Amino acid sequence: QVLLQESGGGTVQAGGSLRLSCRASQYTHSTTWLRQASGKEREVVGIFYELSARTEYADSVMGRFSISQDNDRNTVYLQMNGLKPEDTAMYYCAAGLKLGGRWNDPAAYNYWGQGTQVTVSS
Repeated sequence: QVLLQESGGGTVQAGGSLRLSCRASQYTHSTTWLRQASGKEREVVGIFYELSARTEYADSVMGRFSISQDNDRNTVYLQMNGLKPEDTAMYYCAAGLKLGGRWNDPAAYNYWGQGTQVTVSS
């Protein structure tokens, strides 16, 4: 059992920035950020791999979002720049990638936080 908690959501104007935080109760091999807009399918935003600090991102956020880890190793950040109205969604962090799962598959994770809302106004 891994407990995850997101924070940092809020409302910003288009073009603005936010930094979300995901704090985990224990070590995880990777931490993934996902989002789900109202009435839309869940989408993986990106993943951070602990050992290598390597990241992968969805095309929709490439060049605008970045994932990094704090020195305490239990907090992972999602830095969001150049926010667009279409980025409005509930943002989640997840861990526990299932055996054989793919990083960009929302169904591939065992552990989820409760989410933090991001709203980007026009």
